[in-house]
Amino acid sequence: MIALLQRVSEARVTVNDPGETRVTGAIGAGLLAFIGVEKGDTQAQGARLLKRLLAYRVFPDAQDKMNLDVRQAGGALLLVSQFTLAANTDKGNRPSFSSAAPPAEGRALFDDFVERARAAIDVVETGEFGAHMRVQLVNDGPVTFRLRVPPPA
Repeated sequence: MIALLQRVSEARVTVNDPGETRVTGAIGAGLLAFIGVEKGDTQAQGARLLKRLLAYRVFPDAQDKMNLDVRQAGGALLLVSQFTLAANTDKGNRPSFSSAAPPAEGRALFDDFVERARAAIDVVETGEFGAHMRVQLVNDGPVTFRLRVPPPA
C-alpha cells in the first residue's frame, strides 16, 4: 500500500453529480493522504501504513522543528483513494496500471483503512471511492511525503 501525504492548512474533495456538486470531505489543518492499493495488499499492510501515517512527525513543535504527528498537532485527516499511485511509470509515455488492485479489492482495503483511521483519530473525512473527484488543498510548507508498506517478503 502507498500513501502520498501532504501537510495542509485546509483541503476538500468535491464530486460532480448531474446538476449538483457536493463536498464529500473537508478539513482544516491536518494531513491529506492519497491512498493507493496494489494487487496482493492486505489489511495488515493497511494497518501498518496507518500506524506509520499517524505517527509520522511532519508538524512543527515550539522550536519550528518537524517533531509532532497529526494527533499531537490537533490535526484532522482527509483520506482519498487514488489508484494511480500504483502506476508503473518506468517505461514509455503512458502509465501502466497492471499493479493496481482490482476495484473491489481496492475498495475493501480502502474502507478498512478508513474504519481503522476513524477509530484512531477524532476527525477523518474522505473522498468517494471510484468517483471522479476534485481535490483542493493548501499545502503547508510545502510538505509532501510518500510512504509505502511493501508486501511481506
